[in-house]
Amino acid sequence: MTTDLMARRARLLGPNMPTFYDEPVHIVKGEGVWLWDADGRKYLDCYNNVPHVGHCHPHVVEAIAKQAATLNTHTRYLHDGILDYAERLTKTLGHDISQMIMVCTGSEANDIALRMAQAVTGKTGFIATDNTYHGNTATVSQLSTRRPPIGGYAGNIKLVPAPDSVRPVGGDLAGQAQAFADHVAAAIAELEAAGHGFAGMMLCPSFANEGFPALEPGFLDPTIAAIRAAGGLVLCDEVQPGFGRLGSHFWGHDWQGFAPDVVTVGKPMANGHPVAATLTRPDIMAAFRNAFGYFNTFGGNPVSCAAALATLDVIEQDNLQANALTTGHYALERMRKIKHPLKAEARGRGLFFGIEFVMHDGRPATEFAAQVVEGMRKGGVLMNRIGRNMNTLKMRPPMPFKTEHADLAMDLLEQVLADTPL
Repeated sequence: MTTDLMARRARLLGPNMPTFYDEPVHIVKGEGVWLWDADGRKYLDCYNNVPHVGHCHPHVVEAIAKQAATLNTHTRYLHDGILDYAERLTKTLGHDISQMIMVCTGSEANDIALRMAQAVTGKTGFIATDNTYHGNTATVSQLSTRRPPIGGYAGNIKLVPAPDSVRPVGGDLAGQAQAFADHVAAAIAELEAAGHGFAGMMLCPSFANEGFPALEPGFLDPTIAAIRAAGGLVLCDEVQPGFGRLGSHFWGHDWQGFAPDVVTVGKPMANGHPVAATLTRPDIMAAFRNAFGYFNTFGGNPVSCAAALATLDVIEQDNLQANALTTGHYALERMRKIKHPLKAEARGRGLFFGIEFVMHDGRPATEFAAQVVEGMRKGGVLMNRIGRNMNTLKMRPPMPFKTEHADLAMDLLEQVLADTPL
């Protein structure tokens, strides 16, 4: 059946459509932190952040169905939903970030963030790390390093070495924050010298796609200072760390302790309904609105807003941020106790954690990590891997994930690690 489905995908959707796992999972049902495949097998979901408050949460489902049965249109007509959501979401933010544009994907949100920086500065140069992902529009893909753009990176894009807690930038952990900032300052100077100028830097405050290195609050202080000194904007991609996932803070930038100029959000904000947003200060929004004519047909429609509002309801009512803090701490402590000859570091924050593996000769244990992921899937736990060399296990479960779920995952992980050949 899986073979037939894969052949049908290739015929109808084209070649090279990515799937997870050597034997792709045909998912037909989800509930809370659980998924079921077409054969009725149950999986513990330790990976998906899109169903932020749990797969098919009844409160979100009801909100979507009720609004879809009442009205769905776009924002050139007046409706309360988008205003109610903007008021409620911006109350969670400081730094005078009080206005919002709703779109459908994080890629669109990040694309707008780049244009906001251009509108404010009148410049076109951008910086990101050399091991990240911020989306797949033509512009944002220039910042995403999984696959270089055809023709190479544009001259107005500079990529700096990503932070790393196993192989730190600059050679040692104590000096990494300043070394990272020095690379940013050098990239700014190059952009200015080339005539592009420096408009801003886009970053994830937890460096999620870079492999979520073990960093401390304040790590980005020297980098933020360099960006400010050059007149650029700090563009903060909160798609992965936002909405309470880190546990200690609702937003990743608040955990790091810096004030962003623009915040982008996406996947988790409506529990799987296609919603994203760009949030910023009124002065930046005015500059963008005056420089670009922008309208998004589906962004901010009443059904999307209902889904997003309901998701906030559940985060608050079920104390999911607090759960992320306690469960994440528990899971990380269990990971730290795991003994394995290839284990380089167990790390994480809140409900985002994993283990990096390195071979005895210092090479990344990429194939070993891949085998572990496959072993976990065969054992009924879905997870994946991340990092420059894809040698770090990545667990990022839905927010209702509890300590008993962590025990199930860690018990299986210990067994899989013991059974996987070195």
